Amino acid sequence: MEPLKPEVMFGQVAGLADDLRQLTRPFEQQVRAVLTPSEWQAVRKVYLTGDGDSYHASCAAEMAFEAIADVACEPLSAQRFLDYGAAWMRPAAPSQTLVIATSASGGTERVVQAIERAQKYGALTVALTGTPNSAVTQVADRSVVVELPHKERSPGIRTYQASLVGMLLVAMQLGERQGRHAQEETGRLRQELIALADVVDTTTNAIQAVCREVAELIAASPIVVMLGSGPSYGTALYSAAKLVEAAGVFTMGQDLEEWWHVERFAYPVDMPVFVIAPPGRSHWRAQSVAATARGLGRRVIAVTHKGDTEVTRHAHMVLPVQGEVREEFSPLLYHLFASYVAAHVAERLGRCPFQGDRPELLRSVNEYFAKQRQDAGD
Repeated sequence: MEPLKPEVMFGQVAGLADDLRQLTRPFEQQVRAVLTPSEWQAVRKVYLTGDGDSYHASCAAEMAFEAIADVACEPLSAQRFLDYGAAWMRPAAPSQTLVIATSASGGTERVVQAIERAQKYGALTVALTGTPNSAVTQVADRSVVVELPHKERSPGIRTYQASLVGMLLVAMQLGERQGRHAQEETGRLRQELIALADVVDTTTNAIQAVCREVAELIAASPIVVMLGSGPSYGTALYSAAKLVEAAGVFTMGQDLEEWWHVERFAYPVDMPVFVIAPPGRSHWRAQSVAATARGLGRRVIAVTHKGDTEVTRHAHMVLPVQGEVREEFSPLLYHLFASYVAAHVAERLGRCPFQGDRPELLRSVNEYFAKQRQDAGD
């Protein structure tokens, strides 16, 4: 199999707007039918679990469940849920607990096990996946399949958006079925999602050239940091993952306040720090963290609304998001820079996604797992 080229990521970003326009309604139709009326009404706690991009999307969607559906929500990585979360699900009546387990491929082993563990303790499970008739759909009580047309190999970009949209639609439907808002409001929220497609197009057109300049600024850095809070914490985790996967640059996603307490003391002094700061509850803290980072000598890149002045005045470079969006939906817009920057850094460093430019590494990894499977069979 030929190694992926970084430019495949550009095509993935280019498909995001049309996916929003064309697939949101079909996804919503599935969501509406996934639970019975009594099951929707019984839910008091939601767990979102997955690995990699699926976990990052879970973190990004948490606010939507709590603000739109008014239901307690906890995102956990699949391993953590499996070993530590499932047995302690609250409330005490597990039938009131909904576990949404996400795997774009449908075959993530730990996610499958998390579903099985949740069922052992009596929770209702929904698999959210891009792959019909996959392992997660076979073990979960119900499934929502957010399948994409014309899929291609790539660090997850379209699949991330599809998973996130699926979670947001569940949150909207849960709020409606529990009487938090009327069906008409759900329709307006859905239209907001679809209308973001135009903002995706406008934003990607506005930031493409700047992303190349940002890549030139950070490509030689041994470490990069992405910061955000609330939904933007999920965006920071996801954005960091794209730079790692595409270019092999060690990048960490971190909460704004946790960075201030710990990583602000780390070298190198000129470490690039991306501050993801949509208008919303934590914007005030993003502004002060950006100021601190600039004062410490960091190279600050602000990802914020085009009209922002509070964060951008502390930034060396700005990646402007072009439209208005409620904070619960902001992850759909504020991750767009990540794939462009990651692809440009990979090109500049002569690297391929997933270290595909190192075939000897891929061979050794494949041989290792083949031996593991053989030993397990013995």
